[in-house]
Amino acid sequence: MRHFIFTVPAFVLLAITILGHNALGANSVVELRYENHRFAPQTLAVPANRPFRIKVTNASKETIEFESFKLDREKVVGPGEIIFVNVPALSPGSYDFYDDFHGNVPEGAMIAK
Repeated sequence: MRHFIFTVPAFVLLAITILGHNALGANSVVELRYENHRFAPQTLAVPANRPFRIKVTNASKETIEFESFKLDREKVVGPGEIIFVNVPALSPGSYDFYDDFHGNVPEGAMIAK
């Protein structure tokens, strides 16, 4: 039995890696800020059918918990802290998020289009 070894030039592997990385939407970042007991913006437009990241900035002096039951994500964010939440490709629709530590904070929504 013969085994063949194929070599692929490094520049081809690099091109495949870069194109694959961008195709996944890894560079797509939406920003969300928490201050004055609310998220801004309260409604986020996000890409449908592509993974993306949410950059959450806590500009308040209290700890919050960014949570979304529909996304199965929860992250504690300390005062002045910035965190990133990785989100898988979403079907078109609406996905809520909220601060689980403070019930009086208005809910937000991510609209995947």
